[in-house]
Amino acid sequence: MSEFSHIVPHDAIGRTGPLALTADAPSRTAIAGRLGLEALDSFTVNATLEPVAGGALLRGTVAADVVQACAATGLPVAAHLTAPFALRYVEAFDLPQDMDAEVELGDADLDVLLLEGGGVDVGEAAVQTLALALDLFPRHPDADRILKEKGVVSEDQAGPFAALAALKRGPG
Repeated sequence: MSEFSHIVPHDAIGRTGPLALTADAPSRTAIAGRLGLEALDSFTVNATLEPVAGGALLRGTVAADVVQACAATGLPVAAHLTAPFALRYVEAFDLPQDMDAEVELGDADLDVLLLEGGGVDVGEAAVQTLALALDLFPRHPDADRILKEKGVVSEDQAGPFAALAALKRGPG
């Protein structure tokens, strides 16, 4: 079960009206752990779920205040994220018998999920959207200064042959 589950049953799709969800503190702590965040100070989702031919369409926006560790220094990096999402859920379909066959996907085929189980989990879709919106390499504003003070130089400063020159000089 998701840390922020909010399932809209199949028979309620299109009858819920706009959805406004806010994660409580225990949910935010669990989501932060799952996504490797230092903290998740706020997490909200505003969405609509409507029926479409053969399934449902979930559209919305997630907003979050996150704290990640700087990729270079480990210092905390706070950020506010807002990310839209649109997911289409489709009824079960027949999969090709030859699962080794290559399947080409176009833009219209992306972000399609199987409509199964008890309904559409809007909360889990929001958590996955947040995961995709996170900065893969967050950087603290003072990272360059801190690294310079520790003697770390950038590739631009070192030049393309700096590593080879260091090997030639030997250890020490």
